[in-house]
Amino acid sequence: MITREQLEENQVSIYFIVLIFAALFGFVWPNVGEKLELSISLVIALLMYSMFSQIPFISLKDAFKNSRFIGALLTTNFIIVPIVVWGLSKFLPDNPSLLIGVYLVLLTPCIDYVIVFTSLGKGNEKLILVSTPLLFLTQMLLLPVYLWIFIGSEMAMIVEPRPFIEAFLGLIVVPLVIAILLQINSQRSLIGKKTLHVSAWLPVPLMAITLFVVVSSQIGKLPDFKDQIVKVIPIYIAFMVIMPIIAKYIGKLFRLDVSSGRTLIFSSATRNSLVVLPLGLALPEISTLVAAVIVTQTIVELICELIYIRVVPNVLLRD
Repeated sequence: MITREQLEENQVSIYFIVLIFAALFGFVWPNVGEKLELSISLVIALLMYSMFSQIPFISLKDAFKNSRFIGALLTTNFIIVPIVVWGLSKFLPDNPSLLIGVYLVLLTPCIDYVIVFTSLGKGNEKLILVSTPLLFLTQMLLLPVYLWIFIGSEMAMIVEPRPFIEAFLGLIVVPLVIAILLQINSQRSLIGKKTLHVSAWLPVPLMAITLFVVVSSQIGKLPDFKDQIVKVIPIYIAFMVIMPIIAKYIGKLFRLDVSSGRTLIFSSATRNSLVVLPLGLALPEISTLVAAVIVTQTIVELICELIYIRVVPNVLLRD
């Protein structure tokens, strides 16, 4: 019988197999895959619950004391990242629809599954967890400003806070509250303790399910925009290569410990694609192209994250 430790040790292989199968499924049965799109938010919420349930929230108060990490986090995500994105965008054609998709997804730091990948990459998931409200509020305020600077005032007007708020409540707050209540209940109830034990098995299979649902439901849309997709993929790959290196040295500049430095690396490179996707889909006339550009980033990012969880702790920032 497989143990939880064996499951976690083989998770990278599991994820790669799931990615390949999801891509094939999405192309062979595109109609079935598209229907899975409705379950993306639910699957991510379950994934976040499984992750939150394993975090000892009693010790979270220590994470708030790390002012150096908060400074490094804000500097990286809201000063360095926009500069990098602006530079990379100069290699793209002057197509507003294409650029708006790239800017939407690359200028917004992730507030959901970055917690999972940070944990898998031996970072400090508690730090990124307590930082999600700050990241959420800051990106909601600054994204229109960045769009106004990079594209113009008309594009800046498209950003509405509602999709961000809904995603934050559904993907972060609700799973977090349930996980905290379960931990409190586990101190008093045998059922609560057993439920918490079962939840410890969930992160790996739920991450696999999330990868399958996202990729299989979205990959069938990409061939319609292959000419544009080919142009953004190198930009996304360059971003995923550049940001971890920059974040490593920013971590050193702020004198972060190894665990916090890894957390900064994952936050700097992991983007809010699943949260900004509703923004892209809500755009009149250009929604399909913008959504395709965002989804392409999701696929590139997920593949890179599977590499990150090995490279970051073993090569880029070792103990």
